[in-house]
Amino acid sequence: MILSGIEKFKQTDFDLLKSKRVGLMTNLSAIDNDRNSTYSIFVKSPQVDLKVLFSPEHGFYATAPDATAVEHSVESETQLPIYSLYGETYRPTTDMLSQIDVLVCDIQDVGVRFYTYIWTVSYILEACGENDIEVIILDRPNPLSDIVDGTPLDQDFASFVGRYNIPIQHGMTIGELAKMFNQLWNKTPVRLTVVPCENLKRTMIWAETGLPFQSPSPAIRLITMIHYPGSCLIEGTNLSEGRGTPFPFEVVAAPFIESEYLIEQVNRLNLSGVSFEPCTFVPFENKYAGETCFGVKAIITNHRDYRPIEVWLSIIAAVYHLYPDDFSWLETSQQMYERGDVLHFDRLMGSDTVRLQIEQGVDVKDIIAQWDDFHREFKEKRREFLIY
Repeated sequence: MILSGIEKFKQTDFDLLKSKRVGLMTNLSAIDNDRNSTYSIFVKSPQVDLKVLFSPEHGFYATAPDATAVEHSVESETQLPIYSLYGETYRPTTDMLSQIDVLVCDIQDVGVRFYTYIWTVSYILEACGENDIEVIILDRPNPLSDIVDGTPLDQDFASFVGRYNIPIQHGMTIGELAKMFNQLWNKTPVRLTVVPCENLKRTMIWAETGLPFQSPSPAIRLITMIHYPGSCLIEGTNLSEGRGTPFPFEVVAAPFIESEYLIEQVNRLNLSGVSFEPCTFVPFENKYAGETCFGVKAIITNHRDYRPIEVWLSIIAAVYHLYPDDFSWLETSQQMYERGDVLHFDRLMGSDTVRLQIEQGVDVKDIIAQWDDFHREFKEKRREFLIY
């Protein structure tokens, strides 16, 4: 049986928290094997003096829309303050941290560079290091296993969807990343403890862990997470990624696409681990709300062979060249970034290189082959931080 960090922490009777004022960064995706939230476990434990809560993007209840600022609030049952780290600040302030001696982080990540929870942790490590506050990470599996894939990050394109130069799929747990962030990029390293999972093998996909799953954000489901490293890139285009439908991040569509024609073009690429079927939908929100969209749905046929970044980049490139008068890249619409002059696709990719290559007609297989050296270098760099 796999035990997540919270299960291991319970076995110690929270010894590391005794006689300390405790803060908790979490949302309701952090659950134990019986589906009890870490928050509720802490509240019920006489050993835990819980003083404040911190929440990432999507808020404490994991219900706020993506890229939407979340305000500070109060938890209704316990009246504990909930400090949002996705609104007026990304990092805990000195005033917030003055109420605690230790900050515990427990949240389910999805294993992708542009999913923001890891960057919330990075800011916590910095702020707590500056204020001499201990940090404890309760580790959880990376649902995408150990796979390393995707582009490097050019620091000129750094943002809250990518602060440091790690691949889109980094193949690390949040505890392993915290160790890496703290040693390599934190100017004031924090006193850090990672409570590891038990019996976890890093090559496991989520279904092999046997752990219960709770969605960490509104559009993420188990199947979504597998597509997400590639299908989230659709956000940087005027194509619908399926928000406002029952299958976000499993589809790509727009009013101007001819489904069968697109499938015919994509099937010629012989992409591994996936097949395609036509889809038609009317989103109730987000892009093309109320309009009929036509496109394709990706069906995973072999999880081990499936490379989501290659697959969805291939679809984007196909649509770009099939519909040049209709397709467009989107400007960054969120006010959450320092530079507003960067296309959102470039921000997600970590540079403008891939977009320019697509526009120039470079084959996607040739594009991804250029990342091989970076992947080898990253695997060597991460080695000392691996737990499993």
